Amino acid sequence: MCTFQRAAPPFPGFREPTKEAPDGDQWLHEIKYDGFRMHARLDHGEVRLLTRNGLNWTGKYPQIAAAVSSLRARQAYLDGKMCGVRADGITSFSMIQMASDAGNAAGLVFFLFDLLYLDGEDLTARQLTERKARLAGLLARASSSLQYSDR
Repeated sequence: MCTFQRAAPPFPGFREPTKEAPDGDQWLHEIKYDGFRMHARLDHGEVRLLTRNGLNWTGKYPQIAAAVSSLRARQAYLDGKMCGVRADGITSFSMIQMASDAGNAAGLVFFLFDLLYLDGEDLTARQLTERKARLAGLLARASSSLQYSDR
């Protein structure tokens, strides 16, 4: 007896973030964080943090890269915002600029709001609510520098 397994979709390269809301009323509102839009690509322990233009900024945020590398996944493609967070909990663009310029990203938080790919599964065709549920599960035991954004 011969069994065939369907090949997993390849781990995607850089995907340009969507810039416009979809048509219709079946979309979710996200909180507007003051920070840099970033993608995180985890590939068997290796992490790349990419700007919305595809620039590799992993070296600017080694603590965030380490937190992503410790996620319980072999491969993951995450979407979110890198932010400086003030003591009162409000995001601050100037904090992230100072941290980036000084190479001191220890106090930054990566708010994650979408999961595009996970361990051989392209999730982009699935409903956003399902992707967010999978993301919440992935981040359940993550470092405090990685925060799930449910809205």
